[in-house]
Amino acid sequence: MSAGADDPCVLVVQHEDDDPPALFGTWLDEAGTTLDVRRCHAGDSLPDTLAGYDGLLVMGGEMGAYDDADHPWLVPTRALIRQAVDTGTCVLGICLGHQLAAVALGGTVSRNPAGQQIGVFDLGWTPAATDDRLLGRLAAAAAEGTPTPAVHWNNDIVSVLPTGSTVLAETPGGVVQAVRFAPRAWGLQVHPEVGRDLVATWAQSDPSAPVALDQIGAAEPRLRVVWRQAAHAFASELAASRTSA
Repeated sequence: MSAGADDPCVLVVQHEDDDPPALFGTWLDEAGTTLDVRRCHAGDSLPDTLAGYDGLLVMGGEMGAYDDADHPWLVPTRALIRQAVDTGTCVLGICLGHQLAAVALGGTVSRNPAGQQIGVFDLGWTPAATDDRLLGRLAAAAAEGTPTPAVHWNNDIVSVLPTGSTVLAETPGGVVQAVRFAPRAWGLQVHPEVGRDLVATWAQSDPSAPVALDQIGAAEPRLRVVWRQAAHAFASELAASRTSA
């Protein structure tokens, strides 16, 4: 993507072809953010430091948060997450990225005892979300009667949060949907980056997929409105980092 000299730049860790930055990346780009996408599964290396970056975005993937032996780049990814939190650099983890952030910061990831989460479900915002810099606008809209739909597609969940984390949204059963790990570090168990076309590539081997694809297709116009706002809020956080540097 094209970059201007003053554009904030985010390092993107991609784990597989089927979960690129997709819509979220498009919205960041339109908000003036440069994406440096590292396709780690394809052999791209990760930098040792986030110097020169305004933020870190860690995408989802089929592997687990502890699968270092088969996916060795997970180790430096977790190190970059810790570095981001230690230095106050903006970081967002999506699905696997959310789980990697939890593990990196001292939490635990486990299989969801309730089984796979798949489909479109509204976020269950907590009171703490209302003044959150990244997600507060979505939580406020939900409080006024406009729900926040999101695509869920996962087997694992964050079962123990790192010390100091703040739950921003959760399912009725208490599964974390959104969390603020640190003042400028967030995790989303949901997938803000996807529409029906991308999820269709995930669905080919899943018998639950047809119903989920129908749900996503019907909800996609609203999904795009909601999560474009979140992407622009993330871009604003990245720009604020550059302005204050």
